[in-house]
Amino acid sequence: VGLGVSSSNLSGRTLRDLVLGHDTELTRLPWVNRTVKKWEPEPLRWLGVHTMYQLYRIADRREANGLGRTSRLAAFADRLTGH
Repeated sequence: VGLGVSSSNLSGRTLRDLVLGHDTELTRLPWVNRTVKKWEPEPLRWLGVHTMYQLYRIADRREANGLGRTSRLAAFADRLTGH
């Protein structure tokens, strides 16, 4: 287990070469200037997941109160989640 000295040194030298516009072995490393794929915005994913949990909690309460059938909220949540 290290303290990050080696990776900090490598990052610093790579950044130096990029800032100065030098084409070196460091600036040609696979992780330099690579395009990363776009991920879903985390707050929206979190909100969606927690909304689904809440829908299922409400549906469970309604079903426990003796409706005797699947709650429409549960059916809606199932459609949203692909179940």
